[in-house]
Amino acid sequence: MDSFVRVLVVIAFLIGAASAGNFNTDVTITWGQPRAQILNNGQILSLSLDNTSGSGFESKYDFLYGRFDVQLKLIPGNSAGTVTTFFMSSQGAAHDEIDFEFLGNASGQPYTVHTNVYAQGVGNREQQFRLWYDPTLAFHTYTILWNPLRIIYMVDNIPIRVFNNYIANGVQYPTSQPMKVYASLWNADDWATQGGQVKTDWTKAPFTATYKNYNANGCIVNGTTNSCTNKPRQSWQTMGLDANAKKKIQTLQQKYMIYNYCTDLKRFPQGLPRECGLPKF
Repeated sequence: MDSFVRVLVVIAFLIGAASAGNFNTDVTITWGQPRAQILNNGQILSLSLDNTSGSGFESKYDFLYGRFDVQLKLIPGNSAGTVTTFFMSSQGAAHDEIDFEFLGNASGQPYTVHTNVYAQGVGNREQQFRLWYDPTLAFHTYTILWNPLRIIYMVDNIPIRVFNNYIANGVQYPTSQPMKVYASLWNADDWATQGGQVKTDWTKAPFTATYKNYNANGCIVNGTTNSCTNKPRQSWQTMGLDANAKKKIQTLQQKYMIYNYCTDLKRFPQGLPRECGLPKF
């Protein structure tokens, strides 16, 4: 771990971790039983994948903005072809979605962290990263912070990506569709690892990823009611990056970002998406 990352880790430790929820009360296993299991009185949830099926869960509540944290330990060894996820989504063709996807790799090769934002059914806003640690050895915290101003992706409380609300500039942003929190483990060996060149080795199955300390601190929406109405404002509702944090995320992206749609001129020959010409952080 280089000195730059050590500084970020210390800052993250000082910020502190969110209090944990309980999987028994907060989520529903939606597919792949019995490959998905809630353990330790609701403190741990494991998802598994074999050559028959993967598995997944979703939150019991719909949210319109919030901060969503989970600790995750990824599949060790040869995880090629697998995709482990932690994301948010609404429903329908014009859905909104905020993605964390962890693309497996052959033994000894690094995971790829794949992020994307959909608004009104349109995505194509991928950024990908390598991690500065082995995510299979211990639990690490992954955070989606979504407020009316911006979306911030964090790893161990360290921001790695910001997507700003530029609706005033003609850029779509998730503002009105409540979303659930989802997690899943599934096979995507047609594309996930080195563009689909490395396939899933089913002799290594079952593949298992483990989640704990899930915490959803957001505005629960049920019909016309919103749990944040007439409540004191919380820090996540206006959170952004100060000048120092902007410098740190810029350095981090220079070191660890491996794909950015905003620099992919071949993909967008008619011109990059509008937000690419606006301030990033």
